[in-house]
Amino acid sequence: MADDDAIGPISYLIVEFPGNKMTGEGMPILVDLVEQGLIRILDLLFVMRDEAGSLRAVELRDLDLDGQIDVTLFEGASSGLLDDSDLADAASVIEPGSSAAILLFENRWARSFTQALRRGGAELVAAGYVPLDAIAESLDAAETAGG
Repeated sequence: MADDDAIGPISYLIVEFPGNKMTGEGMPILVDLVEQGLIRILDLLFVMRDEAGSLRAVELRDLDLDGQIDVTLFEGASSGLLDDSDLADAASVIEPGSSAAILLFENRWARSFTQALRRGGAELVAAGYVPLDAIAESLDAAETAGG
C-alpha cells in the first residue's frame, strides 16, 4: 500500500445522550479535530432507542442542537462500513429512552506511525479504550489502599 493510500487505525465511539438530551457541546471540538487533520470521519450516525427498545436512525437535519453548530456539516458522512449488525450491537448498550451518536473514524495522527510498524512486519493484535470511570475508580482504589 502506497503512503498516499495508507490509513491510520480505525476507531469507533458510541456516545449516549440519556433522555435524548443532545446539546451539541462536543460538535465544535469534533469539527476542530477534523480540520486539524487528526481524525477523518468515516461514519457519523445518530440513533434513538424508544422505551420499547427499538432503535432507529435519526437524520442530522432533524436534530435540534440549539444552534450551537451546523450539524449538517456532517450530513452524508457515511462510508457504508456500519451495518445492521453494528446497530444491533449499539442497541445493546444504549438505554431505552435515550439517543446516541455512533462515530467511526480514522486516527490520522497515527497513520505514519502505524505505516512504519507495518513496514517492519508488525501487526496490530489488540486495541481498545478504557472508560474514564474505570480509570477514576482504579485511581481512587489505589489512593485508598495507599493510605
